[in-house]
Amino acid sequence: MDSDSSNNNHKTPKADVEKHSGVEKEAKPPAPAVAPSPPPNGGLVAWLQIAAGFILFFNTWGLLNAFAITGLVAGPIYDRGYLRLLLITGSFMVVFGHMMLSLCTEYWQVLLSQAFCVGIGSGLLFTPTISLLPTYFSTHMGLAVGIASSGPSLGGVIYPIVLYRLLSQVGFPWAVRSLAFIALATFILPLAVMRVRVRVPKPRAVVDWTAFRDAPFMVFTLSVLIVFIGNAVLIFYVSFYPANKGFTNESLVFYMAAIFNAGSILGRIAPNALSDRIGVFNTMAPITLILGITVLCMAAVENEAGMIVEAIVTGFFSGVVVALPPVCFRVLTENRSMIGTRMGKGFAILGKVEPLNWTGLWAYGGVAGILSGLFVAVVRIIRVGVALNAKA
Repeated sequence: MDSDSSNNNHKTPKADVEKHSGVEKEAKPPAPAVAPSPPPNGGLVAWLQIAAGFILFFNTWGLLNAFAITGLVAGPIYDRGYLRLLLITGSFMVVFGHMMLSLCTEYWQVLLSQAFCVGIGSGLLFTPTISLLPTYFSTHMGLAVGIASSGPSLGGVIYPIVLYRLLSQVGFPWAVRSLAFIALATFILPLAVMRVRVRVPKPRAVVDWTAFRDAPFMVFTLSVLIVFIGNAVLIFYVSFYPANKGFTNESLVFYMAAIFNAGSILGRIAPNALSDRIGVFNTMAPITLILGITVLCMAAVENEAGMIVEAIVTGFFSGVVVALPPVCFRVLTENRSMIGTRMGKGFAILGKVEPLNWTGLWAYGGVAGILSGLFVAVVRIIRVGVALNAKA
């Protein structure tokens, strides 16, 4: 009995302690959520993200526009923190698609290797890149995105020249494989340095339905859709036009795309840097209007010198309407955790023939650019009014 009593006396304090500890544990308030630190706006890690983004865009030159619909999937995946998965999958598909192109002998094989494999891979790399950069920069975001976005322009200069030179020396298969090896080597940098700085606290919806009720966001998305239609006319026909009209030689026709992209390099950096000072919409609205006017001027080109000048000028303004929209989408997204989803959605809502009606074609592209510029002006007015000195 004494033994039982002693055991009870021995167990009771332990039980009380456990009970007391349990009560204290339950009563302890949950730890407050830690707010993300502000963007560093510089430093080695931040600028490495820009370099990595530049490389990703360099290797997806022009191709990402065709499969921007992939952004509907890539955006939410990025928001859930799977940047590494997107980078590895996208990089593999781009390199693998080029390798398979070197083996193609039928049209359907080219369709699978380029349109689907390389196109989808490019789309997977596009959205996470433009979504990641704003988390590292706020005060110089326009310049940062502009530098990264100049990658496709440099790729559009280098890749066509490399391909043109190698075709006659090693043939088509090894010329294309050489492009694949260039992409494979340069993809190492993004895979090594790109890191998610701000993680979403909880999974977000795949579709951000609030975006459809956001008037400025939807109007701007419409303007981007329209200007991309006009810009596509320019991009795809800037080389074919002088050849069809017969006022330049075959060699210069091939280099016309490189000249156009060279002008685009400066157009993707300088105006973006200006937007940090005067506002993204104050920059994009007039430049989009000017792009439309310069496209209309293509109908008046009648000689080789005029074509070169027109390619450089239109390339400059074309670069602006490609590089600045990501910054605009970021400004229009108040909930920063939805940047990936919204950018993916925004960019997703976006042959030899006999003598063509070139005047009608350039009118189509030019009017699209002008109309887009007017829509951007509407977004600017909705946000800050008609005051000319307001930053927007």
